Amino acid sequence: PYALSPTPPITVKPSLLYTLTPMAPQLTSFIKSIASFNGDLSSMTAPPFILGTLSLTEFSAYWTQHPSVFVAPAAEPDPAKRALLVLKWFLSSLRPSYSTRNDKYGSEKKPLNPFLGELFLGKWEDEAGTTELVSEQLEGYNGQKASFSRTIHIRQVGHSLLTLSPPSESSFSSPLSEPETYLITLPNIHIEGLIYGKPFVELSSSTYISSSTGYVARIDYSGKGWLSGKKNSFSAVLYPRGREREILYNVEGQWTEDFSLKKVKGAGGSKLHSSGSGEVIDTYNARTQPITPLTVPALEQQDPWEANKAWEKVIAAITKGDMDTTNAEKSKIENAQRELRRKEREEGREWGRKFFSRSDRAEEWWER
Repeated sequence: PYALSPTPPITVKPSLLYTLTPMAPQLTSFIKSIASFNGDLSSMTAPPFILGTLSLTEFSAYWTQHPSVFVAPAAEPDPAKRALLVLKWFLSSLRPSYSTRNDKYGSEKKPLNPFLGELFLGKWEDEAGTTELVSEQLEGYNGQKASFSRTIHIRQVGHSLLTLSPPSESSFSSPLSEPETYLITLPNIHIEGLIYGKPFVELSSSTYISSSTGYVARIDYSGKGWLSGKKNSFSAVLYPRGREREILYNVEGQWTEDFSLKKVKGAGGSKLHSSGSGEVIDTYNARTQPITPLTVPALEQQDPWEANKAWEKVIAAITKGDMDTTNAEKSKIENAQRELRRKEREEGREWGRKFFSRSDRAEEWWER
């Protein structure tokens, strides 16, 4: 899950360690091991204040903590505005995805690596109706690669695909039009503050949302520099595919705080429009936006393959800070999975997915 490239040893100043007691000995040992580590980070034992109690299959819930924002594009008849609402939803998901654990625990935590077939199921209920969550680990986990040099640099491998059915343009036809899709690339991640025992996430580089209706959103991420800038900053533009100089909308702000959506004056013409300009048509505050709680079945009602049930003993041990039991229970799950994979190879079959099936549309999307 995390492949770390070789890096030179780092020095931890004694004066720093005194400020970190009582976790200083654990932190010192962890930093020394990770600085010389090269391989799969899932095989490395992190101290209790680094290791989290959430599996990555549960992270899917962060995308829809605001169901009304998530479903809003499906009610918008205009394709450009619909693409803007998809962009707004994606930006609204960044704080839950990358910052809420920092708010809750005081620092970022290393998640549990999901096993093949792991499930996380639940639902949200609000004024938008009922929104159901089905999260299933479809492949052996290999979604993130990382390198370490005082900061962990994580490159997320893969993409996400959002499919929605917009309202029909004609009242005499079906109430829903043909489904449209949005290909979403994922941001690179920096885990900062590790050496101080207070890890937090910063996003970097650029990501894109490309719609089947012909619109593209580009999001550029930036963080606080030595002399200027704000933490978790970004700027985004929306334009017709192939016409990047014709910006229709721009969005800017901080994905952990608030941001503004603007319509560019004169948008739709052939001249260059600058990002950052335009009339404010909407705002969003990531801190004050109410979160709709996710309803998950009680533990005793869950299937053994559901995340909370499967990791129950591991989570309990992590919560207690009992790393011996954590490693023992975690090894039981991992060894059982290795045995299942061995049997599948011997019998010439692959794991049977519960909710999803393979699609041949991936190559079609990459060609676009």
